[in-house]
Amino acid sequence: MSHEDTTRRRFLQAAGSSAAAVALAGCTDGGSGDTETSTESGGEGDGTEMTTDTEGSTDGSFSVGVTMGQMDSGLDPQDHAETNTEIIVGQAYEGLMDRDKEGGIVESLATDWERVEPGVARFTLRDGVTFHNGDEVTAEDAAYSVRRIVFDDVGIASPQVNDLGVVSEVEAGDGEVTVSFDGLNPIVFQLFATNGEIVQQSWIEENDSDYINQNTNGTGPFQLSEYDSGNEVTFERYADYWGETAEVEEVTLSASSESSTRVNRLLAEETDVVTNVPPQEVSRVEESDVASVNPVPSTRIIFLQMRYDVEPFSNQQFRQALNYAVDLEGIIENVLNGFGAPTGQPTLEAFTGHNPDVEPYPHDPDEAERLVEESGFAGAEITLETPIGRYLKDVEIAQAAASQIDSLSNVSCEVEQREFSSLVQDLTTGNIEDKPHFNLLGWGNGEFDASQTIIPLLASSGALTMLKNDQVDSFMTEAQNTADPDERESILQEANAFIRDLAPWVFMHQQFSVYGVSDGIEWQPRNDEFIDVDTVTRS
Repeated sequence: MSHEDTTRRRFLQAAGSSAAAVALAGCTDGGSGDTETSTESGGEGDGTEMTTDTEGSTDGSFSVGVTMGQMDSGLDPQDHAETNTEIIVGQAYEGLMDRDKEGGIVESLATDWERVEPGVARFTLRDGVTFHNGDEVTAEDAAYSVRRIVFDDVGIASPQVNDLGVVSEVEAGDGEVTVSFDGLNPIVFQLFATNGEIVQQSWIEENDSDYINQNTNGTGPFQLSEYDSGNEVTFERYADYWGETAEVEEVTLSASSESSTRVNRLLAEETDVVTNVPPQEVSRVEESDVASVNPVPSTRIIFLQMRYDVEPFSNQQFRQALNYAVDLEGIIENVLNGFGAPTGQPTLEAFTGHNPDVEPYPHDPDEAERLVEESGFAGAEITLETPIGRYLKDVEIAQAAASQIDSLSNVSCEVEQREFSSLVQDLTTGNIEDKPHFNLLGWGNGEFDASQTIIPLLASSGALTMLKNDQVDSFMTEAQNTADPDERESILQEANAFIRDLAPWVFMHQQFSVYGVSDGIEWQPRNDEFIDVDTVTRS
C-alpha cells in the first residue's frame, strides 16, 4: 500500500465517524435552529423552473437536475480555480488519471504510469479515445494540455499552474507523454489523479477565449448540449464514450445562492441533487417523502485570509489577535449546528503533513486586545469580504466572525457581501495589489497532502497566494524534493506549526458537504465535492 493510500484511508476513517456525528447533530435539531438570514440575496438562476425526469425512458435512461450555490466562471477547464466550475466542466473533460469515490487513484485517459527516474514521470495513453467532435486523442494533445496549464506563454496564465508540480519539460512520444519536473515531485501521481484535464490542441488554438468558455470539446461521459451563461448548463450522454455508459441521459446544472430556494426546488421535485443544505433545513428534507439528506466531511477548509503587504494585516501580532478574537467553537455550534470541525493549521487531520500537536486558537478576547495594542494598530477599521451562498452558511459565518472581532475595544470590523464570481476574479488576478485585504475563502484539497494547500495559497509562487514568507517557501521546496515519506511528513508538520504561529489566516473549520438528494435516484457523494453524475442510478 502506498503512503498516499495510507493517508487517504486515515482520512476516510476519520470522515466516517464524523459523518455519523454530523448526521445526528443535523437531524436532532428539529428545525428549530437559526433561520436563514435575509442577507442572502437571490443568485443567478433563481426562479428558473426546471423539471427532472427520473421516471426514465424505455431504455432505462433518465434525466437528472443538480442545483448548486453558484454557477461556473466559464467552460475552459484549465482557466478556473473553483469547485463549482469544475463540477460543471468535469462532466465533459477528463485527465490522464482519476480518483474513485474513496479517493483512490484509477485509470482515465492513461492506462499506465511510472516514474522512469527521479523527477520524470511517463504516462501511457488509452487507445481509441475520441473528443466529442470525433477526433482521436493524441499524445500531442495531452502534452499540450499540460503545457497550457503550467507554462504561461502557451496561451493563458492558468490559475492551476501549481496543481501539477513545477514542470520543466513535456514531451509527446508514441502513445505516451513524459513530464519532467524541477526537483523530485514526490506526489506526482496524486497530483495528476486530481488535476490536469486534457483538451484538443487544434480546437483550443482555432478558437478564441469567449468561444472556449461557452463550448466544450472533451472526452468525458457527457457532451454539452446547451449553455446559458450564469443560469443553466445542460449536457447529454456522449454516445462514443470510451468508458462505461452512464444511465443518466441528460443532466442540467443550475444554481441559486439562496439555500432555501435550493431546498424548495428539491422538495418540489424540480431538481434531484442540491448542495449545502443549511442545518435548519435538514429536518424539513428528512421529514419529506421525496428526498433525504446525505452529509459527508469534505476535504475543504474555510478560513479568513489576510494580505501580508497591507496594514494592519502586515503585522503578525495583529493577525494572531484576530484568531484569538473569533469564537470558532461557538460558530460551529451556533451557526453550523455542528456541521464542521475546528482547524488551527492549513492541513486537515489524517492528511499527509497534519501536525497533531497544533491546536486551534482558543477564544480569548483579552489576549486579542493585548496583541492589538502591542501591534501598534489599536483603532484599526477593517472590512471582511465574503461570498454569498458559495459555502455552507458563508455569510452567517462571516457576520459572526466580524461581530466577534468588532466586539474588541480596539478594532472595528464590518462585512461586505460579494457575489462569488466577482470575488474570485479578484483572487485569481496575478497581481497581489488587486486582491482583497481580508476575505472569507474555502479551499478543497483532493490530494490529501499538506503541500497542495500550502503551495497554492501560502507560498510566494502560489496562484492564489496573499503571503510572501521565505521560511514557508523553504519548507515547501524541501518537502517537494524529499523522497522519504516519513522525513517529508516531518517537514510538512513543522511547516504547519510555523504557519499556525505566523497566522496568515484566521483559521476557521473543515466544511461538511450536506447534500439533499431525491429519493428517485441513488448517488453516493464524494469527499472531494465533485458531483459525478455518471455514477447516478435510478432508485
